[in-house]
Amino acid sequence: MIVVEGLTKMYGSLKAVDALSFSVSRGEVIGLIGPNGAGKTSTLKCMVGIQAPTSGSVRIDGRDIVTDAVEAKRRLAFMPDEPQLFEYLTVREHLNLVARLYGVADYAGRVPRLLEELELSGKESALPGELSRGMKQKLAIACGLLHDPPVLLFDEPLTGLDPLGIRRMKQTIVDRARAGAAVVVSSHLLHLVEEICTRILIIHRGTKIADGSLEELAARSDLSAAGSDLEQIFLRATGQAETDRAS
Repeated sequence: MIVVEGLTKMYGSLKAVDALSFSVSRGEVIGLIGPNGAGKTSTLKCMVGIQAPTSGSVRIDGRDIVTDAVEAKRRLAFMPDEPQLFEYLTVREHLNLVARLYGVADYAGRVPRLLEELELSGKESALPGELSRGMKQKLAIACGLLHDPPVLLFDEPLTGLDPLGIRRMKQTIVDRARAGAAVVVSSHLLHLVEEICTRILIIHRGTKIADGSLEELAARSDLSAAGSDLEQIFLRATGQAETDRAS
């Protein structure tokens, strides 16, 4: 569903992403992790067409995100870490707009279920300014899920959520993958990645340094001393990358 090949992103002389390649199949939840400044956000922005790659390619369900942008974007939803909402549209009006843009045929049946799933029932007439940070996050995600895209990309999806909201959001992500979506989750919350992701992609200074299931990473000879604890694997992998860079 997602194929990234040789993705490179330059900002002047700064190389934020360096020849990054990976793929995500239906039913997979990929955890994209790395230190601050590793290139995660630049990678996501190139994957969804917000920024154009300097070189390399991204294909969404067979459509190139640059040369076939409209069709590629129809097949994905990007939920950024900071909700982008319209100040003067209510919750219901946000969903109405998305339904019209994507031509959602069974809109009337989907919206109540989605509102209930994301704990937005009863908030249909609220404006963004009347919502908590967590509720704004849920509304942005509801807008992304409404047209049932086969590719989902989340950037810090748990920001602002309370414990019950966190539990339900994790279930929402897992349920979408079980229904056949290809999912990418970028997060600094390693416990979230460890709990819901089927594969983990670690990048450092724009370069892929590890890719595999938790069990596969733990079995690598250079990471085996970390055991099966993702935090220790992460620290060892990124620390080794710095050592290799220095040498």
